Amino acid sequence: MDQRVKRKQTSMLSYWTVRYFIILCLGLAIIALAAVYWIRETAMDSRLKTTGLLGQEISERVASPTGELVIPPNFEQLLKSRFVYFNLDKDELCLIITDNKGDLVFSKPRISDRELKHKLTDDLSRARDERFLAVTTPILNGKQLQGQVSLLQSKRSLTYSPNEIILIAVLLATLILCGWITIYSLSRKLSRPIRRVAQSARQIAAGSYEVDLEIATPERELQDLVGSFKDMAHRLKQLEEWRALSLAGVSHELKTPVTSIKGLLMAVREGVVHPEEAEEFLDIALKESERMEVMVADLLNYNALSSGSLEVRHDSLDVKVLVEEIAYQWNLLHENEDIIITVEAPEEELLTAGDALRIQQIVVNLLNNALQAASEERPLLIHISLHSHEGCIDIAVSDNGSGIAEEEQPHIFERFYRGEAKKRKVRGLGLGLTYSRLLARAQGGDLRLGSSSQAGSTFILELRRQVPA
Repeated sequence: MDQRVKRKQTSMLSYWTVRYFIILCLGLAIIALAAVYWIRETAMDSRLKTTGLLGQEISERVASPTGELVIPPNFEQLLKSRFVYFNLDKDELCLIITDNKGDLVFSKPRISDRELKHKLTDDLSRARDERFLAVTTPILNGKQLQGQVSLLQSKRSLTYSPNEIILIAVLLATLILCGWITIYSLSRKLSRPIRRVAQSARQIAAGSYEVDLEIATPERELQDLVGSFKDMAHRLKQLEEWRALSLAGVSHELKTPVTSIKGLLMAVREGVVHPEEAEEFLDIALKESERMEVMVADLLNYNALSSGSLEVRHDSLDVKVLVEEIAYQWNLLHENEDIIITVEAPEEELLTAGDALRIQQIVVNLLNNALQAASEERPLLIHISLHSHEGCIDIAVSDNGSGIAEEEQPHIFERFYRGEAKKRKVRGLGLGLTYSRLLARAQGGDLRLGSSSQAGSTFILELRRQVPA
């Protein structure tokens, strides 16, 4: 047995919100790391320069013209004020003043000569501990070296900036929160009409076409989606109504001749009619069966063409000769009726690539429709005219019949559609024009209503023109 694993589905709101939140956090985390690195490097550079300025000032304070280093009386207060001014952590800073022989003169905090050797290298240029950096400033009297000021500061104190870290954390949290709220609001706004459309689709799938999609949204794409779905639902409702009516119409049209044939045959079999009338009843039953055969053939041909299983040839045809032959044969079948049919064609040769049998079916159907629309007040005049334009050949079939009502004209090519006047006058399934248009389009052409009024109708069969070799 084919077992399919169903993937767990989630809502669009959750899907996009969670993924955007993760991407946002990752992006901001990368930005935060870069910002922290930049702040650390900038803070270290700035504090090293600040420490160098402090060392320069101290060297100027302790230098003397006599060549000896002199510690001013208020030196402790001066250092305290400078630590505050330069925002230096006195607990993380060690000040060492040595003379030109390398002997310790002053230190803060106080250290011994032995501790001095553990803090600085022998040349007093660098810190022995890798966790500290030494900023050295020479003490000069003119060009004479009197000693050196060394300021040892831990790398942690140089790079650690709690205020900046807190600021970055607050900014990141604010950006993440604002971003999440934004995407959540947008996703919720976008998903709401989509959920309504999905709900309406399930409603239609259940067989209910009365959907309520009164959604006002400023987004053009969503408005197009909602509008298209409403149009589709309205069209589906119409098609369902037409399907029900068409099924009822087809059933009625097929049931009528069956009932008539059954009644006539039963009358003959039971001997309720005279022998002379029995023969007439059989003729009527035969005609009814022929009508039913035509209706079933129309239905089968329509279904075959709609499914693509009906073969349509593309032979080179002379349209003038073909149309004149069709008109002549059709006129022979109706020579006892009051009909005048004329054909008008240009002198030039009109060639097309099509199926002669299918073109004959279309033209004959148009001629039969003209006969069915004939007015009882005047003889039926049918005029067939041929003319070419822009690589096409138009076959116009005009009559002087009763015409097609204006409100019925948009629907005449719909399957199973029959006008009110035709329903009362002629039996059929309403597939003639639909089938004829499909045949025309299968040959690269088209069939359309040119005009219609109480003075008559004109149908135009358009075929592609073939250029003579």
